Amino acid sequence: MKYITLITIAIFSVSLAMAQESNSNSEAIYVQSEEFRALNLPFSQAVIYGDIIYVSGQIGNVGLKLVDGGIIPEAQQTMLNIKNILEENGSSMDNVIKCTCMLADMSEWPILNNEYLKFFPNNKPARSAFGTNGLALNARVEIECLAYINK
Repeated sequence: MKYITLITIAIFSVSLAMAQESNSNSEAIYVQSEEFRALNLPFSQAVIYGDIIYVSGQIGNVGLKLVDGGIIPEAQQTMLNIKNILEENGSSMDNVIKCTCMLADMSEWPILNNEYLKFFPNNKPARSAFGTNGLALNARVEIECLAYINK
């Protein structure tokens, strides 16, 4: 009985140490590039927690200016913004597991799909899309996503 108690205590101690080590590696990292930080916006481009990167909603902007031309160039720039954030933080478009798309006009959904597919030719992430009555800078589309990080 004494040995069983000692073994149980040893297993519990090892499990507790492993859990504490796992938790210490799961601190949130708030991602803000120098360029983004200069914009002085009240959010992070992304947050990394464990092996997952949560990318904030992206629109088709460069700095604080929306690209000209409507839904197609905006969708392209939006996806490029996402791609850049992912790649700068150890992930990629192939690692995206979920996207949420917001559209100013749901009639542009097929147009968004055409541009979206160019960035996901292989792995198709889970996705939601819905209409809204306003986006930042009067954008036509905003997309947020989460992806895993290769470690």
